[in-house]
Amino acid sequence: MKSYSKISIIFLIAMMLVSCKSQKDNQKLNPPAMVTGPNVIIYKTKGDYFMHVPVSLSDDKTALTSYPAPGDVYYNGDLAYPVRLEDGYLLDRRGISPNSAFLKWTYYEYSRLEKTPSTSQLLNMMLDADPFIEIYDCGKANRFNNLEEDLNLIIKTNKLSEFKRLK
Repeated sequence: MKSYSKISIIFLIAMMLVSCKSQKDNQKLNPPAMVTGPNVIIYKTKGDYFMHVPVSLSDDKTALTSYPAPGDVYYNGDLAYPVRLEDGYLLDRRGISPNSAFLKWTYYEYSRLEKTPSTSQLLNMMLDADPFIEIYDCGKANRFNNLEEDLNLIIKTNKLSEFKRLK
């Protein structure tokens, strides 16, 4: 009986030693997942462009580099209006950059067009080629617990300098 107990104890100890791995080994096998997707962008404009469709312009602001089709102005099934934040800031849901401009068409009007307008039509419908006061790149959305609440707190506590200012 004593030999059976000794063998059982030795077996249990061997199993524990074999099954234990360091965290370092585990990290090599399962590297942290890379977060993909666009960065969170917040911005403030010179005028009220909340309802208007953004397009992207060249660096010299004379040519269009990107613009949506009428069916592309939706976000999760709803028109892709930005989210209103504290102090007049807006949370982008369309791909705003320092080279963005806004069209005279609202999201609703644009979504009802039968076809994508020509580049000359779009340029003629531009409201403002330089509409931004400030734009901030806030990094990936997963860094926030509650995106809108966290951004509003950052704005209220004057901590926007923690982010990369694009304009």
